[in-house]
Amino acid sequence: MMRYARELWWNFAGRTDEEIRKAREAWMAGGRFGEVKGYDGDRLDAPEVPAMQLKALGRGR
Repeated sequence: MMRYARELWWNFAGRTDEEIRKAREAWMAGGRFGEVKGYDGDRLDAPEVPAMQLKALGRGR
């Protein structure tokens, strides 16, 4: 059975709270997600992830 992303925060999806936090760190560092060509505005910063652990969507674990 294929498993889909279960955690969502801002524009990030992952299987765990840790994956979401690592994705945010990678976004803020730049490089991993590429760039939008032709956009003149400033790059958006991702909001801080809440201090509490993110909960899974859908059915319980």
